[in-house]
Amino acid sequence: MEKNARRRTDKTSARKVVRIRPGTKSVVLGVTGSIAAYKSAELASLLVKQGHEVFVVMTHDATEFISPLTLQTLSKNPVTASFFDEKENWRPGHIELADRANLVLIAPATANIIAELAHGLASHPLAAIALATRAPILIAPAMNGKMWQHPATIENVEKLKARGIEFIGPEEGMLACGYEGLGRLWKVNDIAFRAEFLLASQDNLIA
Repeated sequence: MEKNARRRTDKTSARKVVRIRPGTKSVVLGVTGSIAAYKSAELASLLVKQGHEVFVVMTHDATEFISPLTLQTLSKNPVTASFFDEKENWRPGHIELADRANLVLIAPATANIIAELAHGLASHPLAAIALATRAPILIAPAMNGKMWQHPATIENVEKLKARGIEFIGPEEGMLACGYEGLGRLWKVNDIAFRAEFLLASQDNLIA
């Protein structure tokens, strides 16, 4: 009897057990190909400090602005940048993240990802997650002011808002393209605060 009990104990202790603290939420942080992509490092760090699990999903263009290794180190989780990164499990990794997410936060969000989401395209993991998840989605745009104010972008934003997707920003200021105007990524601290509010409101709804 004692030997069997010890064997069971040894098997249990050999398993990797991940304990999630009460109140911990899973955040999928989407990063797209904007010059503001470097700010996603600070955002990932803030979300982790707030006690959440952070899973970074990058578009191909985003990897040209910031290294996936940087975001992997800060988030303490693997970074997904391609469907071909999903080789560890029979289940598609992007679907697992879509199911696991309590919030999908895309920051920075380019005009291209906004258009993809508005039209239901899913040619890369981030767009596929946004299409498959039932979690709230928060988008923080960052782009040239003329692109933000283009009728196509305005129409796409309105479509997404009508579906319940929330936007924060952009703000006015000097843009990387040399213009000054509306299109700069909202302050990172404020984005993190809004994300925390949306996560906390889920507990209130459940209560």
